[in-house]
Amino acid sequence: MKALLASPRGFCAGVDRAIDVVEEALQIFGAPVYVRHEIVHNEHVVENLRRHGAVFTDDLTTVPEGSVLIFSAHGVAPAVREEAKARHLRVIDATCPLVTKIHLEVHKFLKRGYGIFYIGHKGHVETEGTLGEAPGRLHLVCDIGDVALLPVLTDEKLIYLTQTTLSIDETQEIVDALRQRFPRLENPPSGDICYATQNRQDAIKVIAPQSDVVLVIGSQTSSNTKSLRQVAETLGARAYLIGGREDITDAMLEGAQTVGVTSGASAPEDRVQGVLEELKVRRITQVEEIKVREENMTFTPPREMKLLRMAQGV
Repeated sequence: MKALLASPRGFCAGVDRAIDVVEEALQIFGAPVYVRHEIVHNEHVVENLRRHGAVFTDDLTTVPEGSVLIFSAHGVAPAVREEAKARHLRVIDATCPLVTKIHLEVHKFLKRGYGIFYIGHKGHVETEGTLGEAPGRLHLVCDIGDVALLPVLTDEKLIYLTQTTLSIDETQEIVDALRQRFPRLENPPSGDICYATQNRQDAIKVIAPQSDVVLVIGSQTSSNTKSLRQVAETLGARAYLIGGREDITDAMLEGAQTVGVTSGASAPEDRVQGVLEELKVRRITQVEEIKVREENMTFTPPREMKLLRMAQGV
């Protein structure tokens, strides 16, 4: 058997930044440091940070007043910020800058008189944070079926925004359906699906047609990881979302001569290497890395972390 290893894969700049924030906050303040929601959607990352003293919660009433609180990479609604302020929490905002961009776009387009469709997964923490920027004023669209259920809108101008971690192809199908019903629909000035999501989906589109089976490494709670599995399946490969080598079964690999391997944007590289080691035990004799493009994006630390570093003389 042969393995095709997708590149880019794994951590994106927003995930790297968020994890660094928690680790550095623990060094500066010591345990416990509180994090609103999982910092990223990967149980192995979360458990490692928990062992070092991070406490993850969705309920700010469980956070003692005056404690350090980090907002996760997925972003939060203004109401959460107000609650943290009322509890006198020392907030460090690790929201991914690409999510913040969409929050700002919500206010910009509402101010300009647009009606806004938001394409996203209902209940996802990023979606809840974005909808919370303007409660009741955005029209959530989760799938094509929702388009027919939308009310008749009288806004002269209409635009759509999206969750950053969606399937690119599925999102385009929803946009096409929206435009068929609302011909005046405008595109956002730049795409909302993040560069890392797009890069990883582009890479899977290269390796999936060459693979009998594709193993997508990540967490069931990770939207971008589930999208990778979905893309691989649409291209004809048997695709499985696994947490690591321990999840691989004989049935998954039955009859496979070529196995594609990739990982979601919140999956650490050591989980990928563990899967490759397991595949070698199961008679994989060759690993070929397929590099679709270079990825060198980085994000600067949050303003609060910069101020803490200055205070520490770093």
